[in-house]
Amino acid sequence: MKASLYFRGSLSSCNYDCPYCPFSKNKDSAETLAKDRQQVETFVDWVEEQGGHGHRLSIFFNPYGEGLVHRWYREAMTRLSHMEHVDKVAIQTNLSAKLDWTEQLNPLKAAFWATYHPGQTKESGFLKQCEALYRQGIPLSVGSVGLRSAFEALQSLRRELPASIYMWVNAYKDQAAYYTEPDLALLRDIDPYFDLNANDYDSKGKMCGAGYDVFYVQGEGRVKRCYKDRQVIGNLYRDGLEKISKQRVCRMSCCDCYVGYVHMPELRMKDIYGDRVLERIATHF
Repeated sequence: MKASLYFRGSLSSCNYDCPYCPFSKNKDSAETLAKDRQQVETFVDWVEEQGGHGHRLSIFFNPYGEGLVHRWYREAMTRLSHMEHVDKVAIQTNLSAKLDWTEQLNPLKAAFWATYHPGQTKESGFLKQCEALYRQGIPLSVGSVGLRSAFEALQSLRRELPASIYMWVNAYKDQAAYYTEPDLALLRDIDPYFDLNANDYDSKGKMCGAGYDVFYVQGEGRVKRCYKDRQVIGNLYRDGLEKISKQRVCRMSCCDCYVGYVHMPELRMKDIYGDRVLERIATHF
């Protein structure tokens, strides 16, 4: 079967201290880091074996925190990018780690979801990292949270990025009626698809690829439909994809996050992102 797998291990630490993030400046113990490393390596070993079962897989790492500062995430991406039956491997990252290792990636399969955090890094340094990937021909999307305090920084980044790099903006939803009409116009100018993320989608009882050909894998192999649905539908290593896969309707009242609603077929998000859904790269913008 052809499937997309989101993977999140035990890592819950980050080198940034963004005020809206619960994992800012968290520091994991040596024990937790060792556990996370083992989980990532076990997952990559499992993925490697799936070629023999006829599966084609796309992998997205979305750790709680920053993964690329740890060697095992860099090694995992490199190794996965060279597997014939892996169509794609991508990661959500703040791009704070050195990128010399990316020369070992297969640029036809690797991709980056790069999040810009004004106040945590200088624009010049972040742009340098983006340009390093761009020069290597490694696909990336770039984006940030649409806080009012960040508007000027986001506009500046959009001006400085190559025009061919898609820049997204996540709507800030912790405060009701946060944006004025001029705010919305500014954000749409940066990200023409901003309104898609600003919406919350009625999803309860509706079809979704989650649990059928999209799976959310936790460290020890527990599989859920998506990260918001706490119900465990199986264990990746014990059950395998075929046993877990089933057409399922959403159990949640609404879906408000890109990694969830993008898999709702009625929203036709593939018309916008094509085969770049995981790394959030729009085909036209």
